[in-house]
Amino acid sequence: MNTRSTARSHSDGVNAVTTSKQDGSPDAVQSEGAGPKVSYYAALLRTRSEALRADASEIARMPVLTVNLMLKRTVDNDPFYAQCTKQWFEDATRRHPKFPLIQSKAWGCAVCVLPRTHEDYFKYIEASARRNYKKAVKAGYRFAPLDFNANLEAVAEIRQSTPERQGAMPDSYLNGDVKPHQNPKSRNAYHDYPYFGVFLKDKLVAYSSCFVSGELCSLQHILGHAEFQSDGIVPMMLIGIAEEIYKRYPAVRYFMYGTYFGAAPAMRRFKKKFRFYPHRVSWRLDARETL
Repeated sequence: MNTRSTARSHSDGVNAVTTSKQDGSPDAVQSEGAGPKVSYYAALLRTRSEALRADASEIARMPVLTVNLMLKRTVDNDPFYAQCTKQWFEDATRRHPKFPLIQSKAWGCAVCVLPRTHEDYFKYIEASARRNYKKAVKAGYRFAPLDFNANLEAVAEIRQSTPERQGAMPDSYLNGDVKPHQNPKSRNAYHDYPYFGVFLKDKLVAYSSCFVSGELCSLQHILGHAEFQSDGIVPMMLIGIAEEIYKRYPAVRYFMYGTYFGAAPAMRRFKKKFRFYPHRVSWRLDARETL
């Protein structure tokens, strides 16, 4: 995985949507004339209409954020980080491919506005999220920064542990080799591209990467081994990343986990457990700093 030329999300993203056929589809309805199919489509239309009304209500109530990417802080860092920051800004402010009247990352970004301390953050997330984390701790898992290039085989095992997650995994993940990245080490706390892992003893069971740019920490990629998912390894990862933000990146105020409205209902609920709520975001390459 070579991320040197871009800071974009990986192809499987953080918002994969389930596309599997449901038992209530018209193909599963017995052939008993037009009645059953008409009832099915009427119920489907009502469900979609209700979902659209709920989304419209959330969009109308979305808080507005202005996020400073602090491009000028890259001046004493490797040029890679200026390139990544400019690329992020370009991608975020370009026209949305489906809704050209808005910017691609302006409406519905799933953002956790971080409280003052990690202790406050831990209290802020839902009780079920804290229970998931404590379950992983009790089972012997640990969170730590990850040397991605030294764990390529373990990353491949995680990717290949299941053919589907919120949707089908790409063939390159199920069959391809894991490529080392070439990201240079950051020289300051304002821009970085760190990797993190969750381990059971010395076995890597989940990994993630983030793009740090000024006030933003964007979760670019997160994946857990299917065999260990039920032990709370992904909640441990998210809480661990938040703790690292407080320790290593004092300028970060906003922890972002992809988009909200593009996610399936189960993923939306999961994000809200960790306070990743939909926001309208105004992106700034540079703005007045209030650290």
